[in-house]
Amino acid sequence: MDIQSKIFVAGHRGMVGSAVYRALKTKGFNNIVTRTSAELDLRSQQAVADFFALEKPEYVFLCAAKVGGIVANNTYRAEFLYDNLAIQNNIIHSAFVNDVEKLMFFGSSCIYPKLAPQPLKEDYLLTGLLEPTNEPYAIAKIAGIKLCEAYRDQYDCNFISVMPTNLYGINDNYHPENSHVLPALIRKFHEAKVNQLPQVEIWGTGSPLREFLFADDLADAALFLMLNYNGKQFVNIGSGTDLSIKDLAILIKDTIGYTGELVFNTSKPDGTPRKLMDVSYLHNLGWQHKVQLNEGIQMAYNDFLSKQS
Repeated sequence: MDIQSKIFVAGHRGMVGSAVYRALKTKGFNNIVTRTSAELDLRSQQAVADFFALEKPEYVFLCAAKVGGIVANNTYRAEFLYDNLAIQNNIIHSAFVNDVEKLMFFGSSCIYPKLAPQPLKEDYLLTGLLEPTNEPYAIAKIAGIKLCEAYRDQYDCNFISVMPTNLYGINDNYHPENSHVLPALIRKFHEAKVNQLPQVEIWGTGSPLREFLFADDLADAALFLMLNYNGKQFVNIGSGTDLSIKDLAILIKDTIGYTGELVFNTSKPDGTPRKLMDVSYLHNLGWQHKVQLNEGIQMAYNDFLSKQS
């Protein structure tokens, strides 16, 4: 992939896609093709086929997906399975049909079994039962990995997959019900501070351990792998460190300057007890994250503030 290469970033307005787009622009890549969901419904096989036949991209970053937190995953189970399968099937197949030189598929750490040993190594895939609340999303992402592997095995396509840990950052989703834990907490603490509320409710016990990576770090890793990695094995992308939801809440609380107290609603689900990625494979390839959690949360909060009317 060089500066003149034609690159399609699918899902360029989402948190991951916009980070990849920024990373490409920063590195001098200017021949970037994008479409909004209004312009191109990636769930439509014919629309995607027509787009690839017209544009003939040489490289594809498959960032587009239907995503959300525990509530969204558990509520919209059919959409999370169908939409994600449709999006990735259409793009991966059209990439093959149109001789795309290289494609990168973005998965998720939820592909791993709920009770897999920690930290999560790439070879733990399909060794146990999934977390029930996000099983449809996980199954879709597993199918995407296997589809890339199948096109590689059968047709020698250079399709690679990466598995990011929990992400946050610029253009995150702060919806009160459909967002992930970190942006949801940013919104909760901000609103509690503005409205001078005495306490903030945190779902679950606060004990689950989670790993977080700033989205621009993910994009940097993705570009590094697109330029330097051509293996069949999918690659974990993360920071390699985690913290409890309680400690995360305290960190966000302090960043925002909220002075009230935390209340843990133990009637709500905790989800997977721990989810830490083993990133030794990626480290051995020569990449490590740069943005520390405290500075990343501050940047995310600044982005959140910039979008408030």
